[in-house]
Amino acid sequence: MPASSWRPAVQGRVLLLTICAAGIGGTFQFGYNLSIINAPTLHIQEFTNETWRARTGRLLPDHQVLLVWSLIVALYPLGGLFGALLAGPLAITLGRKKSLLVNNAFVVAAAILFGFSRKAGSFEMLMLGRLLMGVSAGVSMSVQPMYLGESAPKELRGAVAMTSAVFTALGIVTGQVVGLRELLGGPQAWPLLLASCLVPGAVQLASLPLLPESPRYLLIDRGDTEACRAALQRLRGTRDVAEELEELEREGAACQGCRTQRPWELFQHRALRRQVTSLVVLGSAMELCGNDTVYAYASSVFWEAGVPGEKVQYAIIGTGGCELLSAIVSCVVIEKLGRRLLLVGGYGLMAGWASVFTAALCLQSSLPGMPYLAVACVFAFILSFGIGPAGVTGILATELFDQTARPAAYVICGVLMWTMLFLVGLGFPFIMEGLSHFLYVPFLGVCVCGAIYAGLFLPETKGKSFLEISEELHRLNFPWRAQGPAWRGPEVTESTEL
Repeated sequence: MPASSWRPAVQGRVLLLTICAAGIGGTFQFGYNLSIINAPTLHIQEFTNETWRARTGRLLPDHQVLLVWSLIVALYPLGGLFGALLAGPLAITLGRKKSLLVNNAFVVAAAILFGFSRKAGSFEMLMLGRLLMGVSAGVSMSVQPMYLGESAPKELRGAVAMTSAVFTALGIVTGQVVGLRELLGGPQAWPLLLASCLVPGAVQLASLPLLPESPRYLLIDRGDTEACRAALQRLRGTRDVAEELEELEREGAACQGCRTQRPWELFQHRALRRQVTSLVVLGSAMELCGNDTVYAYASSVFWEAGVPGEKVQYAIIGTGGCELLSAIVSCVVIEKLGRRLLLVGGYGLMAGWASVFTAALCLQSSLPGMPYLAVACVFAFILSFGIGPAGVTGILATELFDQTARPAAYVICGVLMWTMLFLVGLGFPFIMEGLSHFLYVPFLGVCVCGAIYAGLFLPETKGKSFLEISEELHRLNFPWRAQGPAWRGPEVTESTEL
């Protein structure tokens, strides 16, 4: 067989294995641990009460049990915040691949805490385990797209980057299936359910060492030309990588003397005001729109909607399936419909479905069929989120910022995402208890604001080069000037200097 016929197959196989090995211990773990905490909700609350009675001889009041449960859920995004801050130093010190491998130490420690928590009679071990899993998710969700983006050829970089969302949705669905009562969601098996996060970590530890490191990191950060050449040859399936290696060497030469901007510096530059505002507003809207609460508290949402208790767990699996489907669809249509249309349409549809969901909850006692309409609205809400905000918001930092500001933008994204997720996870049980049938009204308002901002202020970036996007944003940031400050264009700089 001629070499030209097997090289594409080799390239596709090695790249696919790299995507899978990075994703299984990366965003898959994030989605998996986001959803598995839902199944043992009542079991963990009962365990908390029993543990407290064994220690003190009395039961905890209901509101304190709810507070402990909220902390167990919310410590996951709090750990993610710490992980997001840790990801940069790890990536530049150890490299992308080794950072992902070392990151599994948090997974192993968390799995041990989960597995022995009931035997030790300690709900504090659950809290610490959730915090450690959050740290692991925060690191991997920053390092994984960096690793894949630097390993993929430029013509496939966008499609490869979008696989992070697919692995997140796949992790959510897998966690929901494993959490079924027939599997690990029963009253005796929930410690094993939480400790099952060790399995994806073990798969990554077994597979990722066999795959190459990021060629860009090897050349630019470590200055190892031969290792870079070998990595490129494996990833591309050909020994002729001279052209791409030369391009990387020019990029490395351009890094000399350049400095990336710090996160706080982005807020100080007038020329970045539109970009930073868009990042903060739309990044906050994605976390505050109420979608992620469906996975952590899906059982409670469906009970509130009137779904029979024995059918709740199967309805929950449908939510994950909807996001997986919408993530795949988003990968296909994003370059055809554009970013702004997907955001406006996604948030607009979410606002509409949240309105219908609220009406269905209010009418469920007087009209038949309302509980099932409410469940249908939840599914439609998730589909709208996956096709629009979930697929588009994640690439804003890449497209709205040039090379000098992009690393700092990713830091802001990570901190913003995990902070908002923590606040929503901590506050949602009290919102649900206080607002009852109107629990989605605050999220409805967020969706309306997100749609309005995206429609009026976000520039369309579909089909534009980074140079064209930067020029348009420069004009938007200085609308009163016929000729604004001299714009030098995006500079090539080392993305991991932070």
